[in-house]
Amino acid sequence: MAFPEPKPRPPELPQKRLKTLDCGQGAVRAVRFNVDGNYCLTCGSDKTLKLWNPLRGTLLRTYSGHGYEVLDAAGSFDNSSLCSGGGDKAVVLWDVASGQVVRKFRGHAGKVNTVQFNEEATVILSGSIDSSIRCWDCRSRRPEPVQTLDEARDGVSCVKVSDHEVLAGYKGHKNQEYKLDCCLSERDTHVVSCSEDGKVFFWDLVEGALALALPVGRGVVQSLAYHPTEPCLLTAMGGSIHCWREEAYEADDGAG
Repeated sequence: MAFPEPKPRPPELPQKRLKTLDCGQGAVRAVRFNVDGNYCLTCGSDKTLKLWNPLRGTLLRTYSGHGYEVLDAAGSFDNSSLCSGGGDKAVVLWDVASGQVVRKFRGHAGKVNTVQFNEEATVILSGSIDSSIRCWDCRSRRPEPVQTLDEARDGVSCVKVSDHEVLAGYKGHKNQEYKLDCCLSERDTHVVSCSEDGKVFFWDLVEGALALALPVGRGVVQSLAYHPTEPCLLTAMGGSIHCWREEAYEADDGAG
């Protein structure tokens, strides 16, 4: 008789709070992993951008150059560059090692909610409350964008880039106070979403059911980031970020 195939091991969800970092930059508007998940970026209401090792809790560098709060950031594929956008309507390209501003792109008519590099980190795509996505050439000295996509009917709150297409998220639901993140888990099994009631929700992508409501604290979970290859979640609330791992995770010496 044929034995049934063993069921695949269910994905582990991060629900053990491993570390809390007080970022010291006002309210943290966004938290983002870098491409390999070893570092993270925090965007502050105090106009700064900070680079951390989240498991060790160490601050590596502070980037100052925005004129208003920073709302989003992204790292390049080779970890040499950062891009950021904020309430000053500017898109900024940074050199990671020196902390210096390489270029500052201006052209949006409202705050910049979201920024993303293309795969080669030669172009920055920025989405704004002005209902446009603009594409900026990192290598050119031209001040104007190389392309402007203005088909959106409302403010653009997120942008994702693949090798040949741009996906944009437009505001369709009511978020009176905050722009809230959602993302996929590292195995693409769950959608993870922020909420204004202090929780993070994990939704099973196949069944559409709520798999976990993770209590973070008293306040708004304003941003989150999922590690690219491991069950590791970063959440931002107030002026702090929290690092979460699966229950079985044991930090090695020096990382706990």
